[in-house]
Amino acid sequence: MKKWIAIILSLVLVFSVFACAPSEDEPDTTESAGASDPVDEPDPDDDPDDDPDPVEPGDELTLENIKVGFVHITDPSDQGYTYNHNRGTEKMAEELGLREDQIINKFNMAETSDSENAMRELVEQGCHIVFATSFGHEQFMLKVAEEHPEVQFCHATGYQAGMSGLPNMHNYFGAIYQARYLSGIAAGLKTETNKLGYVAAQPFAECISGLSGFYLGALSVNPDVTMEVKYTYSWHDPVKEGQMAQALIDSGCDVIGQHADSTACATTAEQNGVFHVGYNADMREAAPNASLTSAVWDWSIYLKFAIEKLVAGEEIPVDWSQGLSEGAVDISPLNEEIVAEGTAEAIEEARDRIVNGDWDVFTGPLYNNEGEIVVEEGDTFIEPASAPSWEHILEGITVTE
Repeated sequence: MKKWIAIILSLVLVFSVFACAPSEDEPDTTESAGASDPVDEPDPDDDPDDDPDPVEPGDELTLENIKVGFVHITDPSDQGYTYNHNRGTEKMAEELGLREDQIINKFNMAETSDSENAMRELVEQGCHIVFATSFGHEQFMLKVAEEHPEVQFCHATGYQAGMSGLPNMHNYFGAIYQARYLSGIAAGLKTETNKLGYVAAQPFAECISGLSGFYLGALSVNPDVTMEVKYTYSWHDPVKEGQMAQALIDSGCDVIGQHADSTACATTAEQNGVFHVGYNADMREAAPNASLTSAVWDWSIYLKFAIEKLVAGEEIPVDWSQGLSEGAVDISPLNEEIVAEGTAEAIEEARDRIVNGDWDVFTGPLYNNEGEIVVEEGDTFIEPASAPSWEHILEGITVTE
């Protein structure tokens, strides 16, 4: 009897094992998803037939099948830097005829390994070219570029592409100091206290070059003007930007300039009944009674250039920089209701001098705020392509905490 019971138990055990084992038609998912891990369900709205066919090795890359990725430090709601860069993306896509599914954006990627992970994801998603738009993304892009020589990587505001030795790594920027100069003219003609304020993100050459251009523009039409600068030590911190703008207004500044990503400086100026010059976007909507104009970019010019080079099988330059004459930088429309009389004429005169190549912003003699000459009379300092390097605090400018 015991023998038969053992046989029966053995048969039950065998049938139990077969019942629990995964069938050939149902793959075992226990290794890829833990008991508490959610399993991705297919999205009924995702139709694989709507996606462009992946480009296989040896296939010709075209504007119909290229995929383009972007890594941004914030998102377009900042109404400043990322908003402006994304507008460039949209303009580029429209002019090249790219579909929405050919562009992948990674927004709100901090200057940390988060951005590196985002770039890897873009490569895995099939992007042939990846753009990163904030200064601190560069070190992470260099790592990913080295690992993926089949993908092109383009970084805005950086400087390390040339020294990296990587043929697929590129830097791009522009002569924004020229647009800053024009916007400074509006500030210099508007001030009544002859004291400008300037909220800058970082004590880096990119910011110092811009604030210097802004001040020189103001000085060209108002020899009595001075400027006080405060740093936020962050590219995007609306609270800090507003606080710094308020402190400058409290110290007697009646026109506030900025190298900061949000509209906080503009709205703070509006609330205090003073004036403002913005950056990246036309800020008249945010501060209609304060915003005189803004220094702005047209990033689409480079985005189109780089993508067309890639599709044509041509080399993308390691460094790229363009200015007023090429339309890469400019100022937004003047707020005709509040700018000082003669502002438009003074700006156009300066624009013509720059565009014609007769003169540029950092033409000597120029002295730093310790009285030392930094550009001799007759000389002109020209920023290297895609790498701002002007770091002199000029006479008439003070930096305060």
